[in-house]
Amino acid sequence: MNDPVTPLGTVRFLKVAEVAAALRVSRMSVYRLIHSGDLEAVRFGRNFRVPEHAVNAYLRESFYHAG
Repeated sequence: MNDPVTPLGTVRFLKVAEVAAALRVSRMSVYRLIHSGDLEAVRFGRNFRVPEHAVNAYLRESFYHAG
């Protein structure tokens, strides 16, 4: 695989509360997405941080086209 590697200095990590606010869902909903594997996250001690690109990818995959 030839996946481009993003330098860690350019990755923006979001707190669970920030992701919840951006998506307008509860923090528990974000934790469920993380634990189910639907949303990529990194664990720092007891806390999770979500890369901003993972939120964007989740939203792209979640669009529903009615009709």
